[in-house]
Amino acid sequence: MVLKYFIAVAVLFTSVTIAQAHTPLCSCFDNGDETITCEGGFSDGSSAAGVAVRVETMAETVLVDGQMNEDSEFTFDRPKGDYFVMFDAGEGHKIKVPGKEIVE
Repeated sequence: MVLKYFIAVAVLFTSVTIAQAHTPLCSCFDNGDETITCEGGFSDGSSAAGVAVRVETMAETVLVDGQMNEDSEFTFDRPKGDYFVMFDAGEGHKIKVPGKEIVE
């Protein structure tokens, strides 16, 4: 009886965890006018509005600090030199996009 109860509880917690699981998504592209736009979201279709976005040097100095707008987008002026974009939706939900991979 105890084993059946344990299995039922384990199945319940596993299904709740799977139902809540979502993977962050972020892609950035060069607009061709010295600006970059990044679009974010989650694999379950939820919005990234309000998610923190930082543009940093390779030494992790913050150049631009902002957040995704209501359309889950963030646009910024292309920095000089090497940089990366950090989409930061919290622990386990961060994406680092190197500037050298951002193309038109």
